Amino acid sequence: MARTVGDSMTANPCSIDADKPVSYAAKMMRDEDVGAAPIVEGDKLIGMLTDRDIAIRLVAEGKEPDSTMVRDVMSSRTITIEPDTDLNEALRMMAEHQLRRLPVVDDDGRLLGIVAQADLARQAEDAKVGETVKQISQ
Repeated sequence: MARTVGDSMTANPCSIDADKPVSYAAKMMRDEDVGAAPIVEGDKLIGMLTDRDIAIRLVAEGKEPDSTMVRDVMSSRTITIEPDTDLNEALRMMAEHQLRRLPVVDDDGRLLGIVAQADLARQAEDAKVGETVKQISQ
C-alpha cells in the first residue's frame, strides 16, 4: 500500500472557530452528523472538539452552552498528520494514540482535512485495519 493520507482524507472538513459558543458547535456537529470537529483560529488547527468533550467538560460541569466558548472545552493536545504520510503510518499512529480520526495539516499547521479510521479501512490491507481497530478499541 503506497497510498498517502492525502489520497484518502476528507478535504476541507467543517471546522469550528474557537470563539464560537459550544451550543453553535453542538448544532453544527449534529447537522454534519459528526462526533468530532476540528477547532481553528483563522486557518490554523488549535484543537479538536468531541461529543465526549461536550459531555464531560460542559454538561457534567454544569456550564451553559450558550455562554461557554469552544476553546474552553476542546481538547488542545491534538495529534496531527501530514498529507504525504503513508497510510500504514497513519494506521500505526491511530493505534498508538487510540484515535479514530486524525486532522491533516500542512507544515504551517493549517487544516487541510481529516482522515478517519473508515477512510483508511477502504484503502488499507484488511489485516492491518483489523489490528488497528482492535488496538483503538482497547
